[in-house]
Amino acid sequence: MKNKYTPTALALYFNYFVHGMGVIILSQNAANLAHQWGTTETGALAVVSSLGIGRIINLLVSGVLSDKFGRKPFVQLGIVTYFIFFVGILISPNTVIAYILGILAGMANSFLDTGTYPGLMEIYPNSKGTSNVVLKAFISAGQFFLPFIVSFLAATHMWYGWSFLIPATILVITFLYFMFGGAFPDSNSTSKTVEEKITNNNVKTNLWLDGTLFIIYGYISQATFYLVSQMLTQYGQKIGNLPQVAAHSLVSWYSLGSIICVLTTAALGKKFSEIQFVPVYTLGAFISLGLMWIYPTNANLMIILSLLVGFFAAGGVMQLALTVMAEFFPAGKGTVTGFFYTAGSIASFTIPLAINWIGNMRNVMLFDVIIALIGFIDTSLIAMRYKKMFGKLGK
Repeated sequence: MKNKYTPTALALYFNYFVHGMGVIILSQNAANLAHQWGTTETGALAVVSSLGIGRIINLLVSGVLSDKFGRKPFVQLGIVTYFIFFVGILISPNTVIAYILGILAGMANSFLDTGTYPGLMEIYPNSKGTSNVVLKAFISAGQFFLPFIVSFLAATHMWYGWSFLIPATILVITFLYFMFGGAFPDSNSTSKTVEEKITNNNVKTNLWLDGTLFIIYGYISQATFYLVSQMLTQYGQKIGNLPQVAAHSLVSWYSLGSIICVLTTAALGKKFSEIQFVPVYTLGAFISLGLMWIYPTNANLMIILSLLVGFFAAGGVMQLALTVMAEFFPAGKGTVTGFFYTAGSIASFTIPLAINWIGNMRNVMLFDVIIALIGFIDTSLIAMRYKKMFGKLGK
């Protein structure tokens, strides 16, 4: 709390609390929005895909510009764009306008990413991984609370639009904070220490080798947890022959594992560096998924493995890997954020196609195991490069 930029960090975290709501707010209000737009619930849910399109459109560009013009303008731009989405959806007359607003929401997420992740790494240079992983906790908190808000509004027969105006109000508060203050560290000065470490070891970052390894993992990390999160219930029912309630509970255990990992990483962040976590977590994901593929019919084991997969694959390892990538390329934190998350966004588009093409749930799980293995190999190579560059593996 002695850090003078802590209020800025808190405002950044609350933006991601709102983002957590934004990710699921259309699906949570699908019935009401379908009535508003004169379409079916399926038609309303189709608008959700627009967020992914918007995210890809400007990630790379905003990342490069964030390094050039600073973090604050892109955080502010993200807040304004998200605000337009939340308010605009409530007055949108049809799915076409809603789809355009959804694209804006995806772009808002990209603006926030390229301003926030680098910004937090510069605010907390000695706890970069922990500060970024905590973002995931705020996203999860937003996703946790919104369904309760929606349910409360429905139960009390209140207007569903309040579920949009509540996050919009939070954005107004954070925007005013950044307008009248909200200072960020100088992004150029905070990168010099890491650059000096690399120079002192007489090893230069290999743009193509190191960049490719990280971009591959940007895709792999998203694909690994996206696959299992989308098919876990079906896998438990169709392959594991679990009762419906037990199969659905696997997702809850998976989510719990993710939350536990965030807390664990935050607690251990002072003792271990990000590069020490990443290969361990990717190995844990591979082993857990492998056991889930081998023993799908053991209900108790499936519960434990679901928790472990959530811990190792969805508990912040993606954010940790991004933090390590920023150490390799300290002068371009915004740029690397753009490239890294673009790879992840591509995974979100291509993995559903792979699931449909493979078809059989057991083979889909095997596919996820293979992807997780590639992820472990990839992060092990990154760890080797890190040791060569910095002379040691860890703090």
